This record gives sequence, C-alpha cells and structure tokens, in this order.
Amino acid sequence: MGRERGSAMIWLTLMLCFQSSFAATFMVGDASGWGFSVNNWPKGKTFKAGDVLEFTYNRANHDVAVVDKEAYESCKIPQEAPVFETGDDLIPLKKGDNYFVCGFPGHCEGGMKIAITAT
Repeated sequence: MGRERGSAMIWLTLMLCFQSSFAATFMVGDASGWGFSVNNWPKGKTFKAGDVLEFTYNRANHDVAVVDKEAYESCKIPQEAPVFETGDDLIPLKKGDNYFVCGFPGHCEGGMKIAITAT
C-alpha cells in the first residue's frame, strides 16, 4: 500500500507540473499596459483557468482590484476586495468570470476595467 500511495503522489505531482506548464501569461493592454480604455483588450483572446494576467502600470497613478460583477458594473469597490499595488502584478484567472478594475477615483468609470471569462 505504501508503494502505491507513493506512486500516486508522484503521478499527481507530475500532472500538476504538466498542467501548469500550459498556463499562458497575458500582458494586460499589451505593450501599453494597464491603462484607460483597456476594456476591449480581452476581445478575440481565449483564456483558461490558471492563465496569468500581468498588469503593468505606474503605481503612483493606478492599482488593480479584483471584484465581482456588481462592483465591475457599478465601479464601487468593496472594502474586502483584493487590491494589488506593485505596478507589476501577476494574477491567475479562476474558472468562470473574472473582473478587474482600477480603484483610483474616476479610473474605472473612464474605462480602466476588464471582464474575462476563463474556461
């Protein structure tokens, strides 16, 4: 039984490594980075759960909040929403809908937000 369990653990480890090797990293906004009018950036792209979004921006002027659909649509960020502020944030996608907005006043309303569905 110990040998079978060890083999199962090795198999699981290999599968996780194999699966993560297929994750893609996407630079949000491409060369322009995370900025105004990025809301159309996801169009035409295919995203999978585990893919990583890289948000690059001037941290003195922007941040990235991970929000739900309601906050995305209203541009009202809940206090408990995770907010990234490094200027170079790597955020993995979860399966289903993923929403991101800039939390600086007026930025979300100005189009600094994206919605992505990952399969």
